[in-house]
Amino acid sequence: MDASTIFHIHQFYARQSHLIDSGRAEEWAGTFTAGGAFHSPTYPAPVVGSADLTDFAAGFHRRATEQGEVHRHVVTNVWVRPEEETPADGVIVEAYLQVLATEVGGATRILRMTTLLDHLVVSEGRWSVARREVRRDDSPA
Repeated sequence: MDASTIFHIHQFYARQSHLIDSGRAEEWAGTFTAGGAFHSPTYPAPVVGSADLTDFAAGFHRRATEQGEVHRHVVTNVWVRPEEETPADGVIVEAYLQVLATEVGGATRILRMTTLLDHLVVSEGRWSVARREVRRDDSPA
């Protein structure tokens, strides 16, 4: 995999974080394929499809605002798996994700530490998440 592809994937994750954290829910949902799926033990059920992903992202931002907090997604240690470990239709990416909360005028705390496991594909000429699985560090393996 060439350096340009890896650079664009890193930029993809930065953009995704900025979108959800700033309340741009529809744009965040647009970083998934139309049938994209988000699986996380933090939430009661998988979130699948553009409409539900938009509602999910809007709710994330709304809840933070109602609590008088700013929430940030911090994605680090992005590992684009080698080509021999990836499906023909895209790439597999693992990354660490910290979700931070800062009280307006107050302290910052870590809400959760997780690992993302994403299947990215090129859809409509850009990288998109076909499936995201979130693993929490505080959950049993």
